[in-house]
Amino acid sequence: MPDDNTPDNGNKGPLRRFLDMPADSTAKTVTVAVALCLVASMVVSAAAVSLRPVQEVNRLRDKQINVLEVAGVYNPGDNVQEAFAAFEPHVLDLSTGEFTDQWGIEEFDQLATASDPAIVRALDEDPAGLGGQMQAYRMIYLLRDEAGEIDKVILPVEGYGLWSTLYGFIALEENGNDIYGLQFYQHGETPGLGAEVDNPRWKALWNGKKLRDEEGDLEISVSKAVPPAGPEYHVDALAGATLTSVGVDNLVRFWMGEAGYAPFLERLKAGEI
Repeated sequence: MPDDNTPDNGNKGPLRRFLDMPADSTAKTVTVAVALCLVASMVVSAAAVSLRPVQEVNRLRDKQINVLEVAGVYNPGDNVQEAFAAFEPHVLDLSTGEFTDQWGIEEFDQLATASDPAIVRALDEDPAGLGGQMQAYRMIYLLRDEAGEIDKVILPVEGYGLWSTLYGFIALEENGNDIYGLQFYQHGETPGLGAEVDNPRWKALWNGKKLRDEEGDLEISVSKAVPPAGPEYHVDALAGATLTSVGVDNLVRFWMGEAGYAPFLERLKAGEI
């Protein structure tokens, strides 16, 4: 058996021959780089899988906080889960404006997240930039007062701005026409410009605005100038963020229109909810 100093490469194993290669060898460099990438990817994948339950809990909590905030009932320090229990979740059929029990609340939330084909319909017109399709059912939330009457309605909205899809909620008063608030919880708009949709001063502009005039025409708009319908239907566009403002205008008008929540809002106005 040759000792370690014997130059007998024919008896060396693959690992020993690899280690004996020069450090600046191309084959050795590439092999080490590939091995490090594989190990790193395995570590990242394992971490992503193990943290997924925590991410889901945080996602749900963030969603609940946004519903509480847009309804004006969020107080930092409160138990979010207990506060959110005051809201009634319903799965809404957008085409009829009626609630459906086709799915349970938790089951529907999972389907909606996965964009299941069972709840998606094609769009003839897509002003909100939803990729030519939308969910035919949406999860909405009702908040009732102490007498059991509807106090606020929380509706999810989404649409394309300049760089990203904006996801948020709009809160309406019990008449389904007066806006209480609009809030986005996810977007990728430009910091300092389009991202000003998160600015509390701009969000406050929505409070008290109206969707429709007395004839039932949808008049709400996000623009630089006050529209002929009047200031009660107008929200100032974001300075330096024209396309984001147009996107917000489009998505709000789309979701409050016939393809969105209009059938439900008509039933709400008629006292059928």
